[in-house]
Amino acid sequence: MAEQLIAIDTSAPVGLERAIDFVAGWLDAREVPVREVRVGDRRCLLARIGEGPVRVLFNGHLDVVPGHPGQFRPERRGGRLYGRGAYDMKAALASMMIATAELARGGLQGASLDLMIVPDEERGEPGDNCSEALVRDGLRADFVVCGEPTDLQVGIQAKGVVLVCLHVPGVAAHGSTPWLGQNAVLRAVDLYRRIGQLPFMSESSEMFPAPSVNLGRIEGGDALNRVPDACRIWVDIRSLPDQDRDAILAQVQALDPEVTVELILGKSAARVPSSHPLVQVLVGVARAADPTARAIGRDGSSDAIPFLEAGVPAVEFGPVGAGHHGPDEYVEIASLTPYREALVAFVRAVAAGPPAAVPG
Repeated sequence: MAEQLIAIDTSAPVGLERAIDFVAGWLDAREVPVREVRVGDRRCLLARIGEGPVRVLFNGHLDVVPGHPGQFRPERRGGRLYGRGAYDMKAALASMMIATAELARGGLQGASLDLMIVPDEERGEPGDNCSEALVRDGLRADFVVCGEPTDLQVGIQAKGVVLVCLHVPGVAAHGSTPWLGQNAVLRAVDLYRRIGQLPFMSESSEMFPAPSVNLGRIEGGDALNRVPDACRIWVDIRSLPDQDRDAILAQVQALDPEVTVELILGKSAARVPSSHPLVQVLVGVARAADPTARAIGRDGSSDAIPFLEAGVPAVEFGPVGAGHHGPDEYVEIASLTPYREALVAFVRAVAAGPPAAVPG
């Protein structure tokens, strides 16, 4: 199943349409009730089984970041499945689909399970993605599992996102006399380096040694023989759970009052108490797959955030692999069956337990 999903290039809309049709048809053929929900021009899927009092939701995304053509030809090598999205997160989504079908065949009692499949988790543009829109419109659960990469650990914390565009001015001059101008590109690069030295970057937390900052894009200059008089840089700051977004923006702005700091995307950090009863259940079943499984912090953000902001506990839990968003992304094939079994065992454990164990 993971190979079939990887083979569809879902970094582009045409591939996402094919993938949504494929997944919907696969679930329907296995008598898993599935419906399509549209958010603007985007299509997402919601499948539900069971009618129990405790509601678990599996959240998965089909979209991937762009890759070279060879990455959409899945390859098994040395016990690993290579391909764009193998680790983030088509192998996890395949496992969630098969787990849902397995639970449907057994007749789920004592709990209900939603499988939510979205096409835009990797989206970095302003505005709601599908998960955010559906939560805003009232979608809820008692506990959410996002199939993001965690190596069979349970991600209960994740960094926040502060994605900014910095508009940096300069002074134009002839390229042969650069000392008569002020190079906006060089000024922007220097500004980026100084962000890494700000006070918020020296802080740490229980699960993270420090925030992170990445220069993701730079645009400046309009002629090779002219000193650039304007530059824009897009900086991806990942903040710690206790850090305040406005305080971070204020520190960045204070570096240079002439620079305009534009917030492109802001996402809260994630945090679920390790003592939450269903976190403990999930860690327990994960240890059957990996005896070292525990609650951890995750660097990247995910669609857990809108649920958490709505008061719904949401964690990340995925199979073993490496290289997501990189040239050699892979998932460990041997981890997929234990991962799928852990998902099934978790839902069955929730269904068997007293509803009072779930905080209101």
